Amino acid sequence: MNEIDTLSDSLLGEIAAAQDEAALEQLRIAALGKSGSVSALLKTLGAMTPDERKEKGPLINGLRDRVQGAITERKEALGQAALDARLAAERIDVSLPVREGPEARGRIHPISQVIDEITTIFGDMGFSIAEGPDVETDDLNFTKLNFPVGHPAREMHDTFFFAPDANGERKLLRTHTSPVQVRTMISQEPPIRVVCPGRTYRMDSDQTHTPMFHQVEGLVIDKKANFGHMKWVLEEFCKAFFEVDSVKMRFRPSFFPFTEPSAEVDIQCSRKGGEIRFGEGDDWLEILGCGMVHPNVLRKCGLDPDVYQGFAWGMGIDRIAMLKYGMPDLRPFFEADIRWLSHYGFRPLDLPTLTGGLTS
Repeated sequence: MNEIDTLSDSLLGEIAAAQDEAALEQLRIAALGKSGSVSALLKTLGAMTPDERKEKGPLINGLRDRVQGAITERKEALGQAALDARLAAERIDVSLPVREGPEARGRIHPISQVIDEITTIFGDMGFSIAEGPDVETDDLNFTKLNFPVGHPAREMHDTFFFAPDANGERKLLRTHTSPVQVRTMISQEPPIRVVCPGRTYRMDSDQTHTPMFHQVEGLVIDKKANFGHMKWVLEEFCKAFFEVDSVKMRFRPSFFPFTEPSAEVDIQCSRKGGEIRFGEGDDWLEILGCGMVHPNVLRKCGLDPDVYQGFAWGMGIDRIAMLKYGMPDLRPFFEADIRWLSHYGFRPLDLPTLTGGLTS
């Protein structure tokens, strides 16, 4: 066996044994590179006699061709093997359902959803959103809302009071969002059209009450606002919120220190089969309280009741959420049970709109 045959067998064996493309590239350089073993043989052709070149030229060129062919073939085999391994590793069983991503598994809490629905409806009517702090002064929570100092009505809310400060004054957790209305009347010139959603606090806990709950109140102040305007606003809200074509409402005389006259509002409903449906039936369900803003409240907020008048209303967000979505108990709203939230929650990308539907 001559030198060329020995080199051929050696190179072809190494090429066949190469385990990856990196090792194969090193063999190519060692054989066919500028300083490779096959390249060195090709360089000797120039120094040979014509007879020697005629004899050894075809042998050396044949060696080069065999090595190049073996490298190409081995490279294709390694590439195919790598592709097969990748396909096996990335194989997907299409018979199984695709796992939902976090954007699909996540849920919007019903309270957040209902607040979005409320603000969408009143925003379409031209109302702005007003907010205020949860910790309030006695003056803003009671006095400016026509609760005289020492009046028993202050106690009917079961208020959470803080310890007295150096001046003997006690701050408190607001018992309603009405202080936001007061802040708005003090800081803005009429006309005023705002809704005030937020957390409120009272010492109460049962199936339909919790120490912390959510309210939304509305306020309209201008020179001509009247009870008829308020009735229209509330009817339009109930039709949009409960997604019915028509509603029947009745206004029963009531008492609130901050409105005069005051009324409790009932909405027509059906209770057949233990399910509450609005816009039909012969039953009634109390849903909110309302009234014309008391002149004393206007005076305490720096507005002249001989020039300005207005109306206000308030309702429990948790309560209307329970009525609309059939939730029997208020307490799970605050228990952070992922199973409850998965059942009653809303998909985060399904934003409520009046055109697309509040619960689409």
